[in-house]
Amino acid sequence: MTDGHRPDEPDQPGPPEPTPPGPWILPADGTDDHQGRADDTAVIPAVSPVTPAPFESTELFTAGGFSTPDEADEPAEPADATALIPSAMVGPSEGPAERPRNHNEIRPPRDRVRTVARGIGQTLITAGMVVLLFVVYEVYVTDIFGHEKQVKATTALEQAWATVQPSTAGTTAAGSKDNDVVTVTDPNKLVVNPATRKRNYKTLNGQGFARIYVPSFGADYSFTIIEGTTTDDLYAGPGHYEKTQYPGEKGNFAVAGHRVSKGSPFNNLGLLNSCDAIVIETQSEWFVYRVLPMANEIATWTSTQHAHCDGVKPQTGQYADVLGREITVPSDYAQVLPVPHVESTTVPADAERLITLTTCHPQFSDTQRMIIHGVLVKTYKKSGKFLPPELNES
Repeated sequence: MTDGHRPDEPDQPGPPEPTPPGPWILPADGTDDHQGRADDTAVIPAVSPVTPAPFESTELFTAGGFSTPDEADEPAEPADATALIPSAMVGPSEGPAERPRNHNEIRPPRDRVRTVARGIGQTLITAGMVVLLFVVYEVYVTDIFGHEKQVKATTALEQAWATVQPSTAGTTAAGSKDNDVVTVTDPNKLVVNPATRKRNYKTLNGQGFARIYVPSFGADYSFTIIEGTTTDDLYAGPGHYEKTQYPGEKGNFAVAGHRVSKGSPFNNLGLLNSCDAIVIETQSEWFVYRVLPMANEIATWTSTQHAHCDGVKPQTGQYADVLGREITVPSDYAQVLPVPHVESTTVPADAERLITLTTCHPQFSDTQRMIIHGVLVKTYKKSGKFLPPELNES
């Protein structure tokens, strides 16, 4: 290009050429736009030449088109060559900050770390919700189901006992009878020697055969004891360890129960103190056991007064290691043998009549076992609706 116009565009007036410094005179023939002035030959003061600001592009936009400035006279680029050009006419910036993102290009490491951290956080939140729901189910929902199973077992046991009532003959000597409720004036008249009682327990796995009461847990505490310790058995209530002795017998009547969930029958086992009563009801008798002394009580037992402790004392001989409460490992099966801690299933002739309750420890965990040992102190013959006075202890 030599005339400053593109060949495919119509002729347009271009920008004025720079005028050299110095005065200049308008023509006097009246052909200029400034006709009719009072003095057509007046001298105009010299004006400094104005050099048009160059653009980043080699083509200059004007009202009449594009022109190419002389490359030799091109000055330095201004700070912003597109400041006076409409944004619609300016192409995309070539700088890295204005470059459009290519979604197919590899993300920088910082973006990848942020994505991984976000994924881990979402996973942890989801896992936390799952654990929370599981805890709610185990602690609360299974308690509801366990209560329903316990009610069914209790109803079945009461129906079985109703078919064969123990004899009430001779109750007049022990008390008075009013509307089938026996009020015993001297409970000791119903006390029997467990050695003289002949029992014939007919039990079926998964079914109830006895009931347990712990007066210190409240008057409403009672559970039907199920024969067996399978998962289903313990879901319905405390379970009797098979091959251990039955209530009142020489040896060890051992019962397991959940501490948390599935009815939680042994939730408060850790609150038992020495000499607290544990009462077992069968079809024909009441058995009153009391918790043995704790480890820290043995040294001062004989010099300290203890309420309700008749028949309770520190054990000696082969029972010397048997305490009221012990914490042990889950595999310590010797706790429920006829003589706890003695590796033998044979019941000695001079064996005590013990009760052993086992549950998980600590609460909400099964890493250990809590063991409660008690000794039989009294046996009552059932008579009508007689209730042992020990049930009124608190």
